[in-house]
Amino acid sequence: MILAGDIGGTKTHLALCRRSDSGLDRFADKIYRTRDYPSLVTVCTEFLKGAKSPDALCFGVPGPVIGGRSHATNVAWAMEQPALSAAFAGRPVCLMNDLEATAYGVLHLAENETIVLQAGEHHPDANCAVIAAGTGLGEAALIAQDGRYRALASEGGHADFAPRGVDQINLMKFLAAEFGHASYERALSGPGLTNIYQFLKASTPVSEPSWLSDELNSAHDPAAVISQAALANRDARCVQALEMMVAIYGAEAANLALKVLALGGVYLGGGIAPKILPMLQRGGFVSAFNDKGRLGGMLRTIPIRVVLNQDAGLIGAAYSALAMLGE
Repeated sequence: MILAGDIGGTKTHLALCRRSDSGLDRFADKIYRTRDYPSLVTVCTEFLKGAKSPDALCFGVPGPVIGGRSHATNVAWAMEQPALSAAFAGRPVCLMNDLEATAYGVLHLAENETIVLQAGEHHPDANCAVIAAGTGLGEAALIAQDGRYRALASEGGHADFAPRGVDQINLMKFLAAEFGHASYERALSGPGLTNIYQFLKASTPVSEPSWLSDELNSAHDPAAVISQAALANRDARCVQALEMMVAIYGAEAANLALKVLALGGVYLGGGIAPKILPMLQRGGFVSAFNDKGRLGGMLRTIPIRVVLNQDAGLIGAAYSALAMLGE
């Protein structure tokens, strides 16, 4: 039996799993509010009440893991493999970047747990890429090695935003003025969509409808208001903001694909892609993805899929824990 976890700034999802004939048997799982607990050990201890100690533990965490330690920027927990192992009878513990876990999880998804944006061509034993816009922007690669895949974590979401066209250049200037550093995450995430909307609002003289002002001012998640208004075609500026973010999404997904030669496919994870699927399917994403000059033809052969299963990171952590036991 293993314990897998997907740790986020808002919620922590824990599950007890074991290997089964069908792959993975998840026989207990629960979601907790991260901020309600002082440490990862505390929430795991509560989850494990009445259960035997797991044989191995693996957690995907939202930030870099260096030397078995992670101090994620949006999680107040200091997470260290040695301390976690000591808290659970010396069992093996693995901390990995959340997108690294998602990448491993993608390998175990069923066909109906993804939706195709670009069919591309079949490239056996080729690298893959995973990019996930949500609260932040995560990026990872799956490197093909001797018939298997090894996931590589990154912090590519914090790389410099490379604008395409005059509007995006002006957006970059706006982001730099607001935040000092204009990273991809500042434009390609939930908060990023809000940033794009605010940029467009500051750039155009059109007044904001009162109904939209009311909804934005009262919203816990303004990006959801903007995206829903765009998908319903209720406000032209919201449509423009979402279209711009989708174009940036496509361009950066292609940047990642080029850097790791992801001929095996590009997977869009995270919480945003399934929610804006109709906009992703309109063509702006794929057009921006393939617009890479001399290598545009190669990019057209790369399959692109949206990941629908929001537990991909948890699944990847579970299989990684099983791998520590040689299963």
